[in-house]
Amino acid sequence: MDRFDRIYHLHGLLSNRRTPISLKQIQAHLECSRSTADRAIETLRDYLNAPLEYNRKAKGYFYNQQSSSKPYELPGLWFNAEELHGLLICQQILQNITPGILSKQIESLDRRITEMLTRDNIPQPVIAHKIHFAAIGRRLTDDSHFKRIATALFSNKTMRIFYRARGDNEGTERIISAQKLIYYRENWYLAAFCHYRNQLRMFSVDRVNSVQILDSTSRQIADDELLEFIQASYGIFTGKAEHTAILEFSKSRANWVSEEHWHPHQQGEWLENGRYQLSLPFSDSRELIMDILKYGSEVEVIAPDFLRQAVKEQIEAMQKIYK
Repeated sequence: MDRFDRIYHLHGLLSNRRTPISLKQIQAHLECSRSTADRAIETLRDYLNAPLEYNRKAKGYFYNQQSSSKPYELPGLWFNAEELHGLLICQQILQNITPGILSKQIESLDRRITEMLTRDNIPQPVIAHKIHFAAIGRRLTDDSHFKRIATALFSNKTMRIFYRARGDNEGTERIISAQKLIYYRENWYLAAFCHYRNQLRMFSVDRVNSVQILDSTSRQIADDELLEFIQASYGIFTGKAEHTAILEFSKSRANWVSEEHWHPHQQGEWLENGRYQLSLPFSDSRELIMDILKYGSEVEVIAPDFLRQAVKEQIEAMQKIYK
């Protein structure tokens, strides 16, 4: 336990006690010598202005909270070494989710954390060398629109966007009320109420070509309605799930798939032959078909018939290419 952790831990000991704690007990909790415990007490009392006093009758230290209207807290942003390392990992995750997004803000956070580590002589691991992110299929590279969308979302303001749908590449101008940013399969999506369509819609952030934040307050959708919109069907496609896919996986893939999360409302069942059956709701089958095909001969579509037929047609089309 380093100096920073000892002070943090000592503060926790004193804050959670109603009776004085002896120096020997402090040494035991902090796992240190008497002189080290004395230095921690001195730092907390003299440098951090804690209301730390010694009760001669009880032969112990305590916080005198009578002189203040609220309990004493360590000043400023105060973390122990483990928490600071956790922050560094979070910072690295943010930086790698989409390079360029909020880069200046993340760099500022990194500097603040480094300063805290340096100040308290805590080892500074090079997190970037310890964690590897394998990003596949990432599309968004410019964060200018992302920042404005996030600003409108957090300030509950409507925005005017020019959106170019990926399917037909048709561009339209929309007035939308942002509801929730969603990070899905290495890319950002925005669930928003579209005033042009008068319904909830899902927008791919990388297809937004311009953003103008308006003065009007955004229309807010109830949490249960929004959750139903986002989670009702399979994948990023929204809408009421009208079908249930039943997939049967081979013995060799069963252990993998049984531990995978495909959908909040999925149902899994082990079969007597050692295979694994997965059932999940869907409306639009396009993304589901892609996920089925990646398992090749290790999966069979049991139902519905039209999904089975669609997968079969894709396999036949592939055979024509590779014959």
